[in-house]
Amino acid sequence: MNAAAHIPVMVKEVVTALAPRENGVYVDATFGAGGYSRAILGAAHCTVYGFDRDPSAIERAQTLVDEFDGRLRLINRPFADMEEALAEHGVDGIDGVVFDLGVSSMHLDEPARGFSFLHEGPLSMRMDGGKPDAGDVIERAEPAELAAIFKTYGEEKRSGRIARAIGAARKKAPIKTTTALAAIIEKATPARGREKIHPATRVFQALRIFVNDELGQLAAGLRAAERLLRPAGRLVVVAFHSLEDRIVKRFLTSRFEATGGGSRHAPPSRRAPASFAPVYAKALAPGAAEIEENPRARSAKLRAAARLAAPPVATVDAALGLPPRLDLKFLSEGRA
Repeated sequence: MNAAAHIPVMVKEVVTALAPRENGVYVDATFGAGGYSRAILGAAHCTVYGFDRDPSAIERAQTLVDEFDGRLRLINRPFADMEEALAEHGVDGIDGVVFDLGVSSMHLDEPARGFSFLHEGPLSMRMDGGKPDAGDVIERAEPAELAAIFKTYGEEKRSGRIARAIGAARKKAPIKTTTALAAIIEKATPARGREKIHPATRVFQALRIFVNDELGQLAAGLRAAERLLRPAGRLVVVAFHSLEDRIVKRFLTSRFEATGGGSRHAPPSRRAPASFAPVYAKALAPGAAEIEENPRARSAKLRAAARLAAPPVATVDAALGLPPRLDLKFLSEGRA
């Protein structure tokens, strides 16, 4: 895979929202091909810590490290671990962090990683190459568990029908490849009228989110960013589907200054002092020219906020829209 072919989404808007300053310390929480890191390092003489749990992304980036003469430092860990990882590098505060959520086009274009049903490959979908992967889930999860995954993480309306079809198919032969799974899903779901996406899209999304614990990682990463950001530091998030964006929006809303005075029937509840202020009144979307050049950008939403001096705000996962973690029977029995 040629990393240079990867086009970072809304990169100009990201850099503007992040507002890099001289000698600042920034985190590219989802390094990938390094598009955001390159842009940040080019905007100011600063230092960037790039996080990625995919070791191949770190290996590919060595030329970029050399190009910026030590100002780019790479860490092969998930962004949920950024607080501990940065402490190991002697960093206890940062001036900005950017998250580019979801799967990268680099992953989709590598059949061996198993992220895409457009190319035949093994059912993996693990960003770190670990276990259990999507193949383990498809092979061992009960149909009811599969249906819960597809509904919770893919918002798939026909989750039960698809799960039953997978259960029936695997009794006849193991489901080993992305294209085999996609064919089963397609056969189980009749034509959907005007819907343009492939029938397997939501199921593949759900499996990927589940095996990588993407929503749990996101909530943990946002909280870590809140603790690390110095006053006036910027938090910038680019999300691509409603599950992610809902968590980001609720996280920020719970940390902005409360608006509205309530009424005599419903007086305003007391809240902790705001820890963030909005940079933009609402989410930004990519322009038509970018969407034409890079179709992946079409569903992107960018949200940005500036850190205030107040302490971090405590919130429970349910308040962020984070669904309960599904504990599969085969996982709890230690058969992963």
